[in-house]
Amino acid sequence: MRTALRGLMLGGLTVVLVSGCSTISETVDSLNPFSSSGPKMTPLTPIKASVEVKARWSVDAGKAGNYVFVPAVAGDAAFVAGADGTIARIDDGKVAWRINAGQPLSAGVGSDGKLVVAGTAKGDVLAFAATDGKPLWQAKVSSEILAAPAVSDQGVAVRSGDNRVYLLGAGDGSRKWVYQRATPPLSLRSWAPPVFADRFLLIGFPGGKLVALTLNNGAPVWEGTVALPKGTTELDRVADIVSVPAIDGRQVCAVAFQGRVACFDLGQSGSLIWARDFSSAAGLAMDGRYLFVTDDKGAVHALDRGTGASIWKQDKLLNRRVSGPMVRRGMVVVADGEGVVHFLSREDGAFAARQATDGRAVLAAPQALGTAVLVQTTGGRVEAIEVQ
Repeated sequence: MRTALRGLMLGGLTVVLVSGCSTISETVDSLNPFSSSGPKMTPLTPIKASVEVKARWSVDAGKAGNYVFVPAVAGDAAFVAGADGTIARIDDGKVAWRINAGQPLSAGVGSDGKLVVAGTAKGDVLAFAATDGKPLWQAKVSSEILAAPAVSDQGVAVRSGDNRVYLLGAGDGSRKWVYQRATPPLSLRSWAPPVFADRFLLIGFPGGKLVALTLNNGAPVWEGTVALPKGTTELDRVADIVSVPAIDGRQVCAVAFQGRVACFDLGQSGSLIWARDFSSAAGLAMDGRYLFVTDDKGAVHALDRGTGASIWKQDKLLNRRVSGPMVRRGMVVVADGEGVVHFLSREDGAFAARQATDGRAVLAAPQALGTAVLVQTTGGRVEAIEVQ
């Protein structure tokens, strides 16, 4: 059969079908929340706010197009990018500098406060000085870059669209190593970057594997099984990790679409602490007591971090393309497909406040910037929201 390529957006991720079977394509179309036949968003009902929130500042970063752009926070600075090539540094709501990368961007940005790094659909990795936006170096990887590069003193980690992971030198972009593994014929294209953690680089893969790579040479130290593909069709067997793992101390947790949520010991063995059936393409976050997860229907769950037992579930946002969560000042914060940012009580999941942005979707989990919550919409608005 002739190979075909089709895309499906599901809360900020894309399903890539490599198949000639029309039945699979029809199934995907029926699941697509962006299509006219997709599930309708649950209307928002009025809430009685228990805290006050307000926008502290907002700037325009340029529209996202068909990609997911996430602000990078380094100290008090926020770095943002748009599909048209715009990259900017924001200091307390003021644009410190704004440049154009010279070509369209498909991912960005990552920063450690020294470097600012973005990626393109042609596999170009572009690095700039965080102080003034001066171009520093350019490198090349094997395919399109959908996830913002991860930047640290140990290097720049880049995930390409063919699920290869590169570690580049922070000084000149030279290739230190590349890690590659086989992928199934049907998988989700992930915007989630690798994560530096202790002496490891952590990344989730198609097929439900969370892998810890050594920073020295990219060799796998351990693999954690978050999900096992099951079912009779390729679509049924999609069980991919497409969100950023949550890490705190020696515990790392990840969640898979059509799979499980699972927590592991971050040490040498990566031993399983607990796991339970779950399906999420949006992501998860943790604090000292709880693990918070947005499921693939848009419900937000709080689980006991030590056992995985359910604490509460907020299901009033079903089918609203809800982002992954973040935890801030006693609140669990998520955003939705209409650009509304929701603040939930950490203790019981009740709505505490709500803030509208520009009406365009927020596809990635909110970020923390000082005492504020930072979101970026597909329309290009970057907004810092403060809880009073």
